[in-house]
Amino acid sequence: MTTRNEAVAACLSLPFSYEDYPFDDPNWTAIRHRENRKIFALIFQRDGVLWINLKADPMWGDLWRRTYRAVTPAYHMNKQHWIGVALDGTMAQEDILRLIRDSYGLTLPRKRGKSRPAPEE
Repeated sequence: MTTRNEAVAACLSLPFSYEDYPFDDPNWTAIRHRENRKIFALIFQRDGVLWINLKADPMWGDLWRRTYRAVTPAYHMNKQHWIGVALDGTMAQEDILRLIRDSYGLTLPRKRGKSRPAPEE
């Protein structure tokens, strides 16, 4: 995966996702959940490199950063919960797809559970 079209298509293959341009800048493509409008991927070009920012569990994000040079703390995002992936061809596509699916899962709408009874005193 090395093009914006490939990255967008990979994200849009997930259910109820859509493409958005919230910053009035065509360089920044946001991919969101239709149900809660949360962003799970930001695709942009910086310094001649195409990047995708993805949400990641902090421990997994740290592991990915230590494993691949293409994975860094995310540009313009919370560095603990978001990673940036350079789409420069150095990372296996199946790993990028896994990171996209993980980000999608971490930003899914929360299901409302049954309310818990108040603790007895």
